[in-house]
Amino acid sequence: MWLGFAAGASAVAVIGWLLRREQMARERLREVSLRLAELKTQRHLELVEEQSKQQALLDSMVEGVLLLDPQGRVQHMNPALVRLFGLPGESRGKAVAEALPVSGLDDLARRTVQQGRLTEQELTLDGEPVRTLQVNAVALRDPDRLLAGTLFVFHDLTQHKRLAEQRREFVANVSHELRTPLSLIKGYTETLLGGAKDDPATAMRFLQIIDKHADRLTFLIEDLLTISRLESGQVIMNLQPTGLYEVVVQVVEDLRAKAAERGTELRNEVPQQMRIHGDGDRLQQVISNLVDNAIKYGRPGGRVVVGARALHEDIVEAWVADDGVGIPAEARDRIFERFYRVDKGRSREQGGTGLGLSIVKHIVQAHGGEVRVESELGRGTCFYFTLPRVNEAAG
Repeated sequence: MWLGFAAGASAVAVIGWLLRREQMARERLREVSLRLAELKTQRHLELVEEQSKQQALLDSMVEGVLLLDPQGRVQHMNPALVRLFGLPGESRGKAVAEALPVSGLDDLARRTVQQGRLTEQELTLDGEPVRTLQVNAVALRDPDRLLAGTLFVFHDLTQHKRLAEQRREFVANVSHELRTPLSLIKGYTETLLGGAKDDPATAMRFLQIIDKHADRLTFLIEDLLTISRLESGQVIMNLQPTGLYEVVVQVVEDLRAKAAERGTELRNEVPQQMRIHGDGDRLQQVISNLVDNAIKYGRPGGRVVVGARALHEDIVEAWVADDGVGIPAEARDRIFERFYRVDKGRSREQGGTGLGLSIVKHIVQAHGGEVRVESELGRGTCFYFTLPRVNEAAG
């Protein structure tokens, strides 16, 4: 009997032990399952975070980015690309030829996949203005070397090409402007050295011509240095309350003799109490340039008027008007460009450098203002520019 009881107790103990082991195994399995679930969730969150970072990176790029899936359909476009092409609506899932109004992208994608390297192509977009794009494309592959998609990056080269063209044009213009007076100076100097110096009257006339063109070179170099400093932001404006009437008085006094040579009447119609917040020396340069041009290109015996009015409590609009022949419509949009001249021959005869109005524009813009021109053939020209006003009542 005792043996039977002992055997039964042992069996119960074994069963209990097995049950505890099973329970422990279940708990361990549950812990492993929970851990796997946590790891899976964490990995999912990491993937989501990584994708979000990649999305944010693409969306923050100034270059346009296009991602195609392995079938050549649009998978993603960043905002820069949408703005670049002015794309409406959702393009995801569309074929690239359908999504983007640019021919050759599908062919570029095929070549990129076939060649297995970075490829690039330059595209021209018709419109106003015409734009130039550089497109770089690369095939994306997964760890098994299977095609995962194609990535395009679009760089807008329009501004770069425009600046390069402006630089070439600027160098050509400077070279031409320097070559003309230098050639004249050299020519007359060689003539003097060749014997013309023995004739006092001829020698004096030649020396006066040399002196005139030396001055022209000096003015050109000074204007080049000025516009270079203005464009690079090296010129610091000494902004302070300034009487605009007094600035114009000084300009009129400086140019009175030149105006008298052409019988031009100079009138200062700026209100005497008007004050602006600006650099008096630079503003004198602006008004002097405009008045000087008005004298040179206005009609002989004509009139040049400098005026100003308050647009509102913070802005003054000033102007310089003449009653000359006016500026043709096709020239008005280009009148502030460096070296642009409406009448090239006459401008050089008058001694202009072709940089005065460009300097005017940069100085006005440095004051936070804008400059524009209105003109009618046979009725004269008026240059308007705005300046910050000193509001005495508010002060």
